[in-house]
Amino acid sequence: MSMSSSLDDRSGGFRPKLIVFDLDFTLWPFWVDTHVTVPFTRKSNGSVVDRNGYKIKLYDESLAILELLRSKGMCMAAASRTEDPPAAKELLKVLDIDKYFSYKEIYPGSKVSHFKKFAQASGIPYKDMLFFDDEERNIQEISRLGVTCVLVERGMKQAVLENGLKKFATMRAR
Repeated sequence: MSMSSSLDDRSGGFRPKLIVFDLDFTLWPFWVDTHVTVPFTRKSNGSVVDRNGYKIKLYDESLAILELLRSKGMCMAAASRTEDPPAAKELLKVLDIDKYFSYKEIYPGSKVSHFKKFAQASGIPYKDMLFFDDEERNIQEISRLGVTCVLVERGMKQAVLENGLKKFATMRAR
């Protein structure tokens, strides 16, 4: 089944109302607070580098996933426990992906607080949220809220999104 077909009506009508992505090692392959250094600069060829000339990129499939979800009218949020929120927020803008996220909770501490704010701001209950993160502790903690969670092991990929959408539909069909 293609990624777009799981977002269509064949999902039994069970589509998440909010899809939440972690940033570090989920959408991009580094920790923004330790691996890269502000300021970030977009070069004339479109590439982005940090202060030390380190080339900053998203995982290969991240942008296509964000674009597809937006094209299907999906609401998205970013949740990060980074120790350097200004750097993460700047990177979202420089990489031109800030526009995909209706909600952003980017600060240190438990992601439970991030999700409480998503629920308050959006009015979307936890059972209607789907969350992708590379850290098992975040998955365990947020699962307890009733959010469908998917562990991301080497960056966001279409197959990971597919599995998450299927898991969400299965959980909601119960």
